[in-house]
Amino acid sequence: MNIAFLGTSTFAIPTLVRLFETGYKITGVVTQADKPSGRGQAIHASPIKQKALELHLPVYEPKSLKDDAARSLFQALEPEMMVVVAYGKILPPWLLEFSRYGCINLHGSLLPKYRGAAPVHWAIANGETKSGVCTMHLDKGMDTGPVFLCEETPIDPDETVQQVYDRLAGIGADLMARTLPGIINGTLQPRPQDDSRATLAPILKKEHGFIDWKMRAGEIHNRVRAFNPWPGTVTKFRNTTCKILKTHPGDQQMAARDPGLIVISGRSLSVLCGDSSMLEILSIQPENRKAVSGADFANGARIQPDEKFQPVMDN
Repeated sequence: MNIAFLGTSTFAIPTLVRLFETGYKITGVVTQADKPSGRGQAIHASPIKQKALELHLPVYEPKSLKDDAARSLFQALEPEMMVVVAYGKILPPWLLEFSRYGCINLHGSLLPKYRGAAPVHWAIANGETKSGVCTMHLDKGMDTGPVFLCEETPIDPDETVQQVYDRLAGIGADLMARTLPGIINGTLQPRPQDDSRATLAPILKKEHGFIDWKMRAGEIHNRVRAFNPWPGTVTKFRNTTCKILKTHPGDQQMAARDPGLIVISGRSLSVLCGDSSMLEILSIQPENRKAVSGADFANGARIQPDEKFQPVMDN
């Protein structure tokens, strides 16, 4: 079985390794081109490229999948099946139909919920108590193809997106390893999705991380868990931007005051939210400084009575 593997992010690594160790013939690993990242904007290879090179697999980085060069590449790879995991580009129609068994995708949600680019992030941001992964047959829609297998996992109220993301990547590798033999021997048939139950998980933008203190404490807590490190959950304090890294919703209620009010109690720093409940700030990173505990931030800033965190306005 010749397989072309398309992937880019760390989410794809466990699946690539599992297929390699199982003995599938991976004729090529297709990934996105090296990109600048980090403060110094140094050029870095994608995580899947780094892993593929460790496994001594051939790596290809086509700039486009829509030109003749891409067609020539896949003709040379001669795939009977394509496995797609967190590749990050829309596949053109010709490629979806190029191989005998089509394109088999691993998606990080319980489809049809959270179709789109950021399913794990939005599941946590929306306070879901469970998520999962599905293997599916890609079609021309956005994650609309028929589904082979799904497996779910609970989400703890304090788990971060990275913790859930990493766990789903491992579960997904197992699921793909169970899916492919069923497809090849004809014992596993995909089932259509119920489009009436579909929800979307759009690509993350910077403004998704702007904290609105009028929201409920639990909602803000979920966004802090979901949107760090990117796009980050940020607020303003004395005209400087602060990134809120870790929080804990409290049981304490406060008489009606303006949301964003900073409340110091003993060794804790909390913020009044829109539902009159408090959100404790466990870790905060002031602009151009290292992250500190909420208590240390309060001591260093010498918080004054009635001071507030303010919303960030996009320029």
